[in-house]
Amino acid sequence: MSLLTYLHLYNTETRKKEKILPKDGKTLRIYTCGPTIYNYAHIGNFRTYIFEDLLRRVLKYFGFSVKQVMNITDIDDKTINGAIEKKVSLHEYTEPFRQAFFDDITTLNIEKAEFYPKATQYIEQMIDIIVKLLDRKIAYKGSDGSIYFSIAKFKDYGKLSHLDLKSLKKGASNRISSDEYEKENASDFVLWKAYVEKRDGDIFWNSPFGKGRPGWHIECSAMALKLLGSKIDIHCGGVDNIFPHHENEIAQSETFTNEKFVIHWAHAEHLIVDGKKMSKSLNNFYTLRDLLSMGFSGRDIRYMLMNSHYRTQLNFTFDGLKASKASIQRILDFAERLKSIKDENSNNLVEKIIEKEKKRFIESLTDDLNISLALSSLFDLIREINHLIDDKKISKKEALKTLKFLKEIDQVLGFIFIDKKEEIPQIVQEAFEKRKDARKNKNFALADELRDFLFDHGYIIEDLPDGARLKKK
Repeated sequence: MSLLTYLHLYNTETRKKEKILPKDGKTLRIYTCGPTIYNYAHIGNFRTYIFEDLLRRVLKYFGFSVKQVMNITDIDDKTINGAIEKKVSLHEYTEPFRQAFFDDITTLNIEKAEFYPKATQYIEQMIDIIVKLLDRKIAYKGSDGSIYFSIAKFKDYGKLSHLDLKSLKKGASNRISSDEYEKENASDFVLWKAYVEKRDGDIFWNSPFGKGRPGWHIECSAMALKLLGSKIDIHCGGVDNIFPHHENEIAQSETFTNEKFVIHWAHAEHLIVDGKKMSKSLNNFYTLRDLLSMGFSGRDIRYMLMNSHYRTQLNFTFDGLKASKASIQRILDFAERLKSIKDENSNNLVEKIIEKEKKRFIESLTDDLNISLALSSLFDLIREINHLIDDKKISKKEALKTLKFLKEIDQVLGFIFIDKKEEIPQIVQEAFEKRKDARKNKNFALADELRDFLFDHGYIIEDLPDGARLKKK
């Protein structure tokens, strides 16, 4: 691809689709809000991370270089409460969840960002910002000893969320010290939370304004500005981050730098479950691990989380997940069918199909990452070329060209050409190899026994003219 192909992405701030171009003409600098590591990430979180992965992959496919930061929030009310309840250090409490997050994104084949900073590594930078905001009289010390940002001092407050701030409720003291709060509130937000022994235990940092710890909002500003500089190209997250988190990021960052903080804001809509908000109280709350334990693969889940437009609500259902699994199998069966073609006679019909569907695929993605239309072009290609295979009108050379095209677009999709050996359990792979040997040695009784063993472990065997292959039930 070349830089002649551009993505037009919806900007939350301007409410328009805008062409994405790097400020420096070379590298797109992207900040993506990552997990708060107080528990395992749920599938709603991964809906956002998959959107951000699709964005990253499309930009790279279009020829841009990307520098992405995804923060790891290890300091907030939830992580501190969890550490105190378990009577362990903050690191001991959060580290297992940090490792689990990286295991999960590997399972979903999400490309790694260039940086994964932890909030605890950037306390000094946070303090520097707060000191400057205090010097400018934009931040102040509250009666509780905490440091707050005065939203009245930032005239553009509300420009991202487009909320009518005059109609929103004011907090009783016009200040909010919790990390998260409802969008009905528009109040001065905490930059530094003064230490309270009963609440914080032995978790605190020293600062010019006393013992305490940073507020959640200042963490992202400090990490983004340190690693990406001012005026970031794209900042992503879920729609629940728009207000107050991203609104507060803008206020404190632009006041600190006297520059525009982010050129382009992009947000993914919520994931709901069977038409309802996902929550533990409704017993419809799922982590990635929950779905894997039910027999679905990372590939199936990735497809389900990706196949609807990021700006529409994704209604998760198990019927939808089963349909995603079937769609994946259809693509994999097509790829295997292409590999089995041996005919050397060409009818010169495949190239036109590939050109037509590649054009549709790219045009769909350039229009605000319209993945539904992009996938439609893929399945139209599969249908047309399957007809040619049925009619024996495709050569081995054309089949290989089609496979090459599938590998090209999988740079964007990330769910076709995953190393199968990594997905197939070792015990299953070994039994499959033993069965091949048994058939070769005409030990059909053992071969049948191994076939039943594989079936019990969720796999069937397809005996093709050029050999056998494993296929998930």
